[in-house]
Amino acid sequence: MEPSTGKPSFLRNILVRLFLFSVLIIGFRFAYIVTIRGESCDFGDFCFFAVPENPQLVGAGIGQLSSAAAISTDPVQKTSPAKPSHRDLSDTAEFQKSVHFYSSVFQDLLADGYLLPESKSLCLDTPAGEDVFALKEIGVQDTVGVYKKASKPLVISGLAVKLPFEDNIFDFIFSGNGGLDRSQKPAQFAAEVSRTLKPEGFFVVHTASRDEYSFNSFIDLFNCCKFIQSRDINGIDSSMPNIREIIMKKEGDGSRLIRPFTDSVNKCSVPGYKQELVEKAEPLIAEEPLKPWIALKKNAKNIKYLTGMADINFKERYVYVDVGARSYGSSIVSWFKKQYPKQNKTFDIYAIEADKTFYEQYQNKKGVTLLPYAAWVRNETLFFEINSDPGHKEVEKGRGMGRIQPVQSGGNVDKIQGFDFANWLKSTVTEKDFVVMKMDVEGTEFELIPRLFETGAICLIDEIFLECHYNRWQKCCPGERSSKYQNTYGQCLELMTSLRQSGVLVHQWW
Repeated sequence: MEPSTGKPSFLRNILVRLFLFSVLIIGFRFAYIVTIRGESCDFGDFCFFAVPENPQLVGAGIGQLSSAAAISTDPVQKTSPAKPSHRDLSDTAEFQKSVHFYSSVFQDLLADGYLLPESKSLCLDTPAGEDVFALKEIGVQDTVGVYKKASKPLVISGLAVKLPFEDNIFDFIFSGNGGLDRSQKPAQFAAEVSRTLKPEGFFVVHTASRDEYSFNSFIDLFNCCKFIQSRDINGIDSSMPNIREIIMKKEGDGSRLIRPFTDSVNKCSVPGYKQELVEKAEPLIAEEPLKPWIALKKNAKNIKYLTGMADINFKERYVYVDVGARSYGSSIVSWFKKQYPKQNKTFDIYAIEADKTFYEQYQNKKGVTLLPYAAWVRNETLFFEINSDPGHKEVEKGRGMGRIQPVQSGGNVDKIQGFDFANWLKSTVTEKDFVVMKMDVEGTEFELIPRLFETGAICLIDEIFLECHYNRWQKCCPGERSSKYQNTYGQCLELMTSLRQSGVLVHQWW
């Protein structure tokens, strides 16, 4: 007798279809949580299974790590208990290698007392959280990392320049793998470290910058903290083979007084590490060249830029000041933007130009501020003389190189406004900024440079490219000197030499 295959068979088919549909829904949800959101499953994620409260992260060849809460309970800022990823966090050789490296680093810090097992700790800009894993492995359980994309349970979403934590919450903050070196906003980075680090807390950074210039820039940037010590160590791999480790300790509430810029008579002294760079600069041309327009351009190939001798990381801003900028396509585009080695930094550009012929060219130029005035030693009305020197070729609608005069002297002149350049510079930039200046002011340098020394503003400039104007030999007329300028080449050389002797890195501009 044949078994009945009617109603039971129909019900079985319905149940099988419902089961397959449920599996499909769960699988889709699982894939969404893990691959789209980049997170691990928790109790509210409708996954296959729930995660226990206190899981064990097991590292192949690394050891077992008990995962506690990423950050302990705080009245305002809380994070959920750490949970493991769906994959073994130490399943790659690269991860294991990094963990071993950081474990060694942190064990040294533990031995020296800069880190304690109970320290509430934060690791900045850590994509995978190897440093977080290493801290937990050596017993510093109350640790979390931040990165723009979360990698739970070790790393939560956050930016080093805008940390998602309250003030004075961490005992220990670590920045590894050159994270600070790559930051486009180092001042905000430093401010967030100062804000979230507890008084007497420690900040440790690993940087690839190892020269004295960058070290002093770093100390100035983190003025919230006291320098404790530094050491040079071998890096993890070829991407950062040599590392300087710097340890800082936050003093009080972090609002340390900034050292004064000038003394009572507006003087300043250039620090020794800057003077050492001057000694490495290319030599000045000692003898007056017979064909200066050729000699100075050739000498440009020998220029030793500051950015070629030192690392300019850890500055609050990067500023280029073009005094006597003329057209936008002149020195700003043809030289500074295309040739000056900027180490991938974005510079704020100030163009100072008295000739109104060029003003239209600066409209809508992003990152460029035009100052339509004449750089001078005080605020006053001046007269801009349009050059008619036969030694210069007329350019830009018939206008040649112009120069300013305190009083009207006849001829083709425009009335313009002069401003106290030294005081403007002191109100615009600080010693924490990196400032490059090009000066081509048709002889006014003999007034402006002494004024920069007098006010102490000279110490705000890291590098100067100076065209010194003198009664040079005429290109058009062999054997004849220009009558436009009264100064001699010897006086220009004295001006350049005095700048270098004072510790200012100046180059001869052409």
